[in-house]
Amino acid sequence: MKTIFKSTILLAAAGLMVFTSCKDDNESNPTLTQPTTFVLNEPAVKGTIDLEKTTGPIVLTWSQPTPYNNFNAPVIPTYWVEMSPTGQFTKAFDDNAEDNTGADYFVLNETYSSGKNVEISSENLNLAMLQMLGWTETTVPATQPLSVRIKSAVRDASFNEYGIIYSNVITLMTAPYYVVLKPADPEIWWLIGADIADGSWGSDVAKCVIPMQTIEGKEYDSKAGQGEIQWIGYLGGNGFKLRGALDDGWASQWGQGDAFGSYVKNDGGSGNITVPEAGLYKVTLDTKEDKLTIEAYEGSAPVFTGMAISGSFNDWSDTDMTPCSTGWENHDWYITKEFATGDEVKIKQAGSWDFNKGGTFVDYSEGMYVYGESNGPNLKIAEAGTYMILFNDITGYIRFIKQ
Repeated sequence: MKTIFKSTILLAAAGLMVFTSCKDDNESNPTLTQPTTFVLNEPAVKGTIDLEKTTGPIVLTWSQPTPYNNFNAPVIPTYWVEMSPTGQFTKAFDDNAEDNTGADYFVLNETYSSGKNVEISSENLNLAMLQMLGWTETTVPATQPLSVRIKSAVRDASFNEYGIIYSNVITLMTAPYYVVLKPADPEIWWLIGADIADGSWGSDVAKCVIPMQTIEGKEYDSKAGQGEIQWIGYLGGNGFKLRGALDDGWASQWGQGDAFGSYVKNDGGSGNITVPEAGLYKVTLDTKEDKLTIEAYEGSAPVFTGMAISGSFNDWSDTDMTPCSTGWENHDWYITKEFATGDEVKIKQAGSWDFNKGGTFVDYSEGMYVYGESNGPNLKIAEAGTYMILFNDITGYIRFIKQ
């Protein structure tokens, strides 16, 4: 059995199709024809899945319920994996909500464009159950059945969903385990564009894109990491955008609406954000409230000709950092360096100790960060490895990203 609904279609640049209701009913109106369900296959794994000892991913496959419009063009749907410890799918667990009373299933974060060999991380699956069900070390069960289904929908350029259908439900028997749930990393967005770093719109960290920064004294949601983040630096009026991830095909982004001061999220047709006058600006994004503000920065911002790292690894001499921007006023610097456990380091003005930053690291999943203190204590490397160091000389924010 098939369902048909009429809609106007706009082909977006990314290949997505936008569907809106149409009053006219004639043969020239495009229509979408799709199945009413599809098949989620039983996985190859048999018996109970030990989530702690399983070394590889859990692989799921399902049939491809490709819809077609009446121009015989296929429309690629998006898929979500939904899992229920109760066997019911009435209310989704929302890790941003204060009250999840009645929630009986969760949706994995990843989305998929096909049902071919989809890999589910056993670690992420275990964490999702711990978060939803609130198990403690003494209450985590020996086994937990999970009902699994797949949701399919067509999304337009603004990520509205159309033609939602669901697969059949299968059951996986799992053996969960207890781990301490760490607070989520603060949600960080990335600056990219003709005004940022080398201006190339590429995706190389520091060279092409610059991460925004947490703000000292601000609080961040322990489950989703949401809160206020910022960046302060020079904008030349050549245009830029914000990206939520560098590997999602621009699915998450902030751009400009009708004019500067009007900003839109996840709109593939949005313009580049273009400041009216070149100068120093503070870009602030509240990821919890989805609010972006950009305003002129009036604080102190000396321009340095060079920045360096200095420490026990180089006998406290200078190892030069690279400026992120070279065609205009620069306030962001980076370097990639290998450190041994116990190394001590500071960020300083090249050739002088008049300007230097230290402090005490805060750990996060990809490394460490610190709100640099003038003449502060030496930064101490707790774990050997190669790190990319990013530094903003206006805010003093230092970020170490383990490579």
